[in-house]
Amino acid sequence: MTTKTPSRSVGLPHAVFLQRVADEPATSPEVRLGQGAFLALRFVDLLSSDREPPTPDVFRYQWAATERYCAELAGEGTEASHLSGIVRAAGQAHQTNEVSLLAPALFAYALYLEQESHLDEAEDVLETMIGVGRGRLRSTDMISAWLRLGRVRRMQTDFDRALAAYAEATRVAVAVGDRQSALLSRVGQCNVIHFRGNLTEAETGWRELLRDATREGFRNVQAQAEHGLGTVLERRGKAHEGVPHLWRAYELYEDEPSRLRALGDLGLVLLAIGQVADAEQALNEVVRRECVSDNLANAKIELMHCASFRRDRVTFERWRERALDHGVETAPNIRTDYHLKAGIGFARFENLGRAEQELRRALEIATTHELHEFVFRIERLLTGLRSCELPQELGETAPEPVDAPQALREISASLAALGG
Repeated sequence: MTTKTPSRSVGLPHAVFLQRVADEPATSPEVRLGQGAFLALRFVDLLSSDREPPTPDVFRYQWAATERYCAELAGEGTEASHLSGIVRAAGQAHQTNEVSLLAPALFAYALYLEQESHLDEAEDVLETMIGVGRGRLRSTDMISAWLRLGRVRRMQTDFDRALAAYAEATRVAVAVGDRQSALLSRVGQCNVIHFRGNLTEAETGWRELLRDATREGFRNVQAQAEHGLGTVLERRGKAHEGVPHLWRAYELYEDEPSRLRALGDLGLVLLAIGQVADAEQALNEVVRRECVSDNLANAKIELMHCASFRRDRVTFERWRERALDHGVETAPNIRTDYHLKAGIGFARFENLGRAEQELRRALEIATTHELHEFVFRIERLLTGLRSCELPQELGETAPEPVDAPQALREISASLAALGG
């Protein structure tokens, strides 16, 4: 395994969990849970191989104190359960000298934090898992941790360090002959290239990955490659080509969250080619079935966009108010997209002052987080607003296709069946 865990954390370990006090009253459940996470992870640190092992008395004292604090949080929901599980697993790992017992509890907590958009905290937990488990975790657990760390960093737009995590996942996978995990690492790398805005290279990467995954029979990787290819084709102005890939991804995925993510992206592409009714069918299905916060937010943002596309001001305002339930915690790319599409909507309703305000907010977020593709697009729209020469996506609606291809008609029928 690697000899070093790349981290941007400095100062007190796990202090990121104590930052919750800046946003909440000191006595709030959120702050108390953050303090519990800090204590639980400091307890886990006792098992690290690069520190002097604690004496049995010191370990028992810290175990009892941490367990007691977490027990007081028992009524605070899912996060409290995760913390109790981590403390219990750390105690068992110490008793049996099997650090691998920690992996399931830490990984589950990191996933929970990611889904709640606590990305800095999720990164801290994954780095703890990698650091404490170095040389003692099963290869499958170590690969999973590096892959998830790459994803979390990519969602933070920390692209260089995301690529470093994926490269480490690839190294471990190749060393143990895990071909599927090596391909999954390529999925992550393609995503980073895509979100950085290098769409040509991303399309090439997705096509090569799809070919390899199909040849080797890895259905899940094939689904992700179809999904990525469909999305990047839309971004490159080839939306009609992207639709069948996204529907194929929806069919190939075997888990519900991934299927709904593909369905949400399909709705976005259908809107781009003027199939508004089909787009709303797909997106409303996502809202009806989705539980993951970021995908749910994306679907609501696109339904807001559909409403402005149809010049339905009432529905536009309804979705605009509902789109970001926790705007401060939402990932930067989602917040950028929200303000961008709110700005486009206000421009369509001829409220150009509010449109410019929203677009400037989108530009600020995109620039801060190096979302280059967003930056280029927003700057073009702002230029159009100032010159009163509005691009088509701000002004005119695109016409419905007169003679849709057979594949598109079949997908439309399938979406109607989903609704039924």
